[in-house]
Amino acid sequence: MRITFWGVRGSIPAPGPETNRYGGNTSCVSIRTRTDELIIIDMGTGLMHLGNKLVKGEFGRGQGVATVLLSHCHWDHIQGFPFFPVVFIPGNRFNVYGNAKSSSMLEGILEGQMNPHFSPIYTLKNLGATIDFHAVEHGEPFEASGVRIRARPNPHGVTTALAFRVEEAGKSFVYASDVGYPDSGPSAEMLELYRGADLLLHDCTYTIDDQMTRRNRGFSSYADAASVAVTAQAKHLIMFHYDQDYSDDKVDALRDECRKELDRLGGESIGLTAAAEGTSIDL
Repeated sequence: MRITFWGVRGSIPAPGPETNRYGGNTSCVSIRTRTDELIIIDMGTGLMHLGNKLVKGEFGRGQGVATVLLSHCHWDHIQGFPFFPVVFIPGNRFNVYGNAKSSSMLEGILEGQMNPHFSPIYTLKNLGATIDFHAVEHGEPFEASGVRIRARPNPHGVTTALAFRVEEAGKSFVYASDVGYPDSGPSAEMLELYRGADLLLHDCTYTIDDQMTRRNRGFSSYADAASVAVTAQAKHLIMFHYDQDYSDDKVDALRDECRKELDRLGGESIGLTAAAEGTSIDL
């Protein structure tokens, strides 16, 4: 698997000179499998840049197929969708998996973003590509794009956000953005989902002090992420979903403090990467 980051910020886009190194777009990650199948996780504003690359290949000819894993439908995770150029090209196909009671409900949520009050597109039916929606059954594995996937809901303020585990050829990548654990920490079911992950991408929105004053927002601090990585015996932690007000220098400091916390908790062997737009990790 090759994991590429197209948007790593949380809540709202934050472009500008202070965020150039890590990037200012909101959540979007892609996976290329061993057989070159495409999986997209979340559709924040970084999706536009992924689309601009895809349009130069088979997706530009209407011959593309992709799986989309949607953690939840807060706007910073779906706002890139109406600006994803390859959904306007007939022949392309997308299978969208997300957290809803039914597939039609999931479709209705994304359809709502096309309301003429918000978008000139008016409706999903005006898109050229074929889009099929699938409600995810929590904890049950399913196959998509040739890999095995499981999902469970994490607490995220007053709602939930799915965490995904993607497995291929004995390797595992876990995506766990937008999570604010209770004081008791993650559930046993979530730790099982994370267990032994080769790569654990985890919400790292805040410093410890900032998170303490904003706990109702449903995000993690770097210390939460480090604790989870050590407890779940992950091999490599990827920091993700930085607060929109954090400059690149502050994210550097966040990374350094996270490294210290991993080491303090006995995770000296756990690798650490602060996700940045346009970079990739091979697994």
